[in-house]
Amino acid sequence: MATFDWPALRMAGLRGLGLTPDVFWGLTPVELMVMLRPHHGPEALSRAGFEALMQSYPDLQDSAAFGQAKECDDG
Repeated sequence: MATFDWPALRMAGLRGLGLTPDVFWGLTPVELMVMLRPHHGPEALSRAGFEALMQSYPDLQDSAAFGQAKECDDG
């Protein structure tokens, strides 16, 4: 089982993250570690990436494809 450096974690939570004591002590160790970990998620989608997605998955122009009847102009 991993041991925790509670004084350092308290300092990081209370001073670094600005948590109140009740919020800090209400967190699970996993929640606290997630909050302290630098974000390493995917980068935002670029315009070129968005355009590539649009090419791969174009919007359907035919409204019947969505189960809607086409309007008929008798006029």
